Amino acid sequence: MAEIQSYLPGILLAYAALLVGLISPGPALVALMGVSLGEGRRAGRFFALGIGSGSFCIGAITLSGLSALLAAYADAMYAIRIVGGCYLLWLAFKALKSATRPARPDVVAENTPLRPAAHYFGRGLALHLTNPKAILTWIAIISIGFHPGAPIWVGMIIVGGCAAISTTMHLVYATAFSTRPVIAVYRRMARWIDGALGVFFAAIGLKLIFSK
Repeated sequence: MAEIQSYLPGILLAYAALLVGLISPGPALVALMGVSLGEGRRAGRFFALGIGSGSFCIGAITLSGLSALLAAYADAMYAIRIVGGCYLLWLAFKALKSATRPARPDVVAENTPLRPAAHYFGRGLALHLTNPKAILTWIAIISIGFHPGAPIWVGMIIVGGCAAISTTMHLVYATAFSTRPVIAVYRRMARWIDGALGVFFAAIGLKLIFSK
């Protein structure tokens, strides 16, 4: 129990970083908006399941590669923390810059005939697996909670928990974004959301870079 408690703050911080990051508009969220609004809730939910599966795959690959790297080079985590921290600072810059822009117009997708569930799942999976933002975000997340000397189960808890959070949140988005009123409210609050994200990412990025 004591061992779990010693790693719990890092695990929870990794979860928090992912949860806040999921609020930030990116390729996956914008695409999910379009599918849910234009092709319905069912299509959006299968698209969301594809995104969640892609998130788990990237997380598992990142963890396995990171574990092998740390086994070969003990000081590699320092460089990884720098990369992850710089990426979070870049996200902070983009979020704060976006917060100063006028409100964006609503996303409106064309209505098209509903395709098989596998089509939407495959689209969501392919989108996330080829999304550089998702890959860099996972490097930052693993760096936050998986420290040198930590047992592999810590990384597995981070990956499994983050994948579950990602899947759940995207399913919630798929349900919400299948209605136009929710899209309108989200757009009106976008600048405030971006400002809060910028502050959060900057704080975590600096913590990651300057932590010993």
